[in-house]
Amino acid sequence: MFAGLRAFAQNSERWAPSLARSSLQNILAPSFVHCRSFHATPTTLRTINQSMRAKRVPKKQEKSKSPLLEVSPQRKGVVTRLIIATPKKPNSAKRKVARIKLTTGKSCMAYIQGEGHNLQEHSVVLVRGGRTKDLPGVGRVFPIHWRTEN
Repeated sequence: MFAGLRAFAQNSERWAPSLARSSLQNILAPSFVHCRSFHATPTTLRTINQSMRAKRVPKKQEKSKSPLLEVSPQRKGVVTRLIIATPKKPNSAKRKVARIKLTTGKSCMAYIQGEGHNLQEHSVVLVRGGRTKDLPGVGRVFPIHWRTEN
């Protein structure tokens, strides 16, 4: 393709050298040099070969690790039930777990950290994202602050 353009340019330079050079520069110039009207950025910054070989696949959005919190770092909720659960196989214990109804209307299982707690039904708790590895189904939330109503 370019050999034909060069031959054309050499033949036409004898007759009108300045015209041939400017037209050849316009033909061979990269597309991103030319600015589109009303746009400061070029249409593409890749060659035709790059466009043909490597199709641009849009990146997938990462799934949220705590979808019940709906993008919030914490959510307020009310304890609806207290449960004592046993962990998965290699571990042995009695883990304290609460069923919590969040302010979004959804309910979730949440692990109660630490030794001892004073949570009861209808206690108001603040829930944060995370998971408990050895408790299946309790994975995604932990109550981190609790307060009892006076």
